[in-house]
Amino acid sequence: MLVSAVAAILDRDLRTLSREVMAYPDEKQLWQVVPSTPNVGGTLVLHLVGNIRYYIGAKLGATGYVRDRPTEFARRDVPRKELLAQIESARADLAGTFASLRDESLPAAFPDVIAEMHVATEEYLLHLLTHFAYHLGQLDTHRRIVTADPAGVGAMRPAELVSAKPARA
Repeated sequence: MLVSAVAAILDRDLRTLSREVMAYPDEKQLWQVVPSTPNVGGTLVLHLVGNIRYYIGAKLGATGYVRDRPTEFARRDVPRKELLAQIESARADLAGTFASLRDESLPAAFPDVIAEMHVATEEYLLHLLTHFAYHLGQLDTHRRIVTADPAGVGAMRPAELVSAKPARA
């Protein structure tokens, strides 16, 4: 159950990431600096995609993805089309990895040392969820500031959870 729930939430959040990117009327706004914020929207997209493709795709799914974390924070003016393509690549890595991942394997140590520590896979997956949500919120705030548009993009939809079923009236 945990594997399918984590997969569904991350896929939902990757789709939300695409909606956030599309909600910038001008793609140059993705790269607009906002004083007192650590990252612009485009940087957050690159970082989130790199994080999922590395920890989920490469480390759990053996996709062969090679991460260049410094470049995630250094690149600028990446076209919207490329950002959206990278999000779809992350979704594909996620789907491929979670298709073969089983709940029984989750108590084992994550197949990468994290901050010089061994961490259980199940706990690290939950960490990845909260990390993604944290940065997705930063991206949403950045977009609202630079576009002056307070509208949301339908993030965190409970109806997209694995266990969601219509309630009886």
